[in-house]
This record gives sequence, structure tokens and C-alpha cells, in this order.
Amino acid sequence: MKTTKILYWVFTVLLIAFMLFSSIGTLFKPDQTQAFAKTIAFPAYLLGFLAVAKILGSIAILVPGLSRLKEWAYAGFTFDLLGACYIFIQNKAPLVQWGPFMLGGFIFIFGSYICYHKLKRN
Repeated sequence: MKTTKILYWVFTVLLIAFMLFSSIGTLFKPDQTQAFAKTIAFPAYLLGFLAVAKILGSIAILVPGLSRLKEWAYAGFTFDLLGACYIFIQNKAPLVQWGPFMLGGFIFIFGSYICYHKLKRN
């Protein structure tokens, strides 16, 4: 139980840091966000929406209780990373540029999610 709790917090802190880091970069560097959006042929306003959604999802995961909202946050983070992978593949970006970050993100999501459910069962 104690090991699971420690693993939960390690994965969760890394997941939240990963999501907040990408959100803050999007929100506070509008010129870079516009340039990136143009590169991937994506509307810039949608990147801002996703940044806010990541911040709200991070809060939902950290607040005690709210189990249904946590499930939605984990799902949203998963869909966000899957969408990012798809965009990078469609734009023929080299795997070495984005693959390790996405793999790390999925490990953080699933590690936190699995430990969350183990703790919830006990």
C-alpha cells in the first residue's frame, strides 16, 4: 500500500508537471504558439483551449474526491497525447523529436491512473 501511494504521487507529480509545462508555454508565449500552430496547420485558438483544459484537468486530478472528474481528466490527457502523436505523424516530424516525450507522457498517465485505482480499491 505504501509503495503504491509513493508510486501514485511520483507518477502524478510528473504527469501534472508535464501537462502544466506544455500549457504555460502555450499560454504565455503567444508568438511561438502562433508559429507552431501555423507549422502544424492547426488553429491557434484551439491550442489555447487545450492549454486551459490541461490546467483544469491537472486541478481535477490533484483535488481529493471528484472520482468521475478524475476519470475524465485522465481520458482527456490520453486523447491530447494521442492527438499530438497523430499531428506529428501527419506532419512527418522525425520520431526522435517527439517520440520520447509522448512515451514519457503515456507512462505518467497510465502509471498514475493504475496506482489511483489500486489505492481506491484499498
